[in-house]
Amino acid sequence: MMSGTLFVVGTPIGNLADLSPRALQTLERADVLYAEDTRHSATLLRHYGFRTPLRSLHEHNEAQRVEEVLGRLAGGENCALISDAGTPTVSDPGARLVAAAAEAGFRIEPVPGPSAVTTALAAAGLPARRFLFIGFAPRKGRERDEWLQQVVRSPDTVVAFEAPGRLAGLLELWVAEGAGERRCVVCRELTKLHEEVRHGTVSTLAAYYTDREVRGEITVVLEGRGGDVPGEPVDEEQALATAIELRVGGRTTQEIARRLRGEFGMTRNRAYELALRAAERK
Repeated sequence: MMSGTLFVVGTPIGNLADLSPRALQTLERADVLYAEDTRHSATLLRHYGFRTPLRSLHEHNEAQRVEEVLGRLAGGENCALISDAGTPTVSDPGARLVAAAAEAGFRIEPVPGPSAVTTALAAAGLPARRFLFIGFAPRKGRERDEWLQQVVRSPDTVVAFEAPGRLAGLLELWVAEGAGERRCVVCRELTKLHEEVRHGTVSTLAAYYTDREVRGEITVVLEGRGGDVPGEPVDEEQALATAIELRVGGRTTQEIARRLRGEFGMTRNRAYELALRAAERK
């Protein structure tokens, strides 16, 4: 008996009409579908009249599902992996399954489809020859701090996801990190009825979303630092002048150090040293 194929299928991120003909054919020929949230994916299946068995595969049960899927593939069944919306494994579960199936020698066939990342980039009008996709911001701690530094120090355009209730806070944090004057695009509910694509600087968008109720799925595109790259020489005179200006403006040592790190790409210790010097020279 020939072994089955694992199809990794991109599905609509909002508008159900965005399911490609090839994706439609693939889902029709699959023996079983694995979805992140079966209740959510059932809407898509009902819309197209599918009766294919649907099984869950999410971050809490993926490890257990791997052996099940491998067994089905070994038995000659074709399995299709889909996510709630967009392309599986891109900030969604499924990578462990794909890796295990590939290691076991099964055929992996990707079926391209919509992605919030590339859809937002298309609407942003920012350089996209190279870009950094960085997913959701960690909630707190060192991981969040490192995530923020990757964002503000990236020389290339950055694409991030954020929950609607935390959007304003994220933009305000980018302002505090020295990225306030960079171009930014907030994409909300892409391809859906209430789609919104709003362009501006980080500062203007932070002001717009402050105290405003935001709903739906959010993708944010941020302009990179351009020619500035991590590791290049730092203009410490300019950095110190900026620190003194911020100190005169009433900023704390911690706020100044964070701004210097974002704007000049300085190390944590050096930025803090300059922030302290600014306090002595203001």
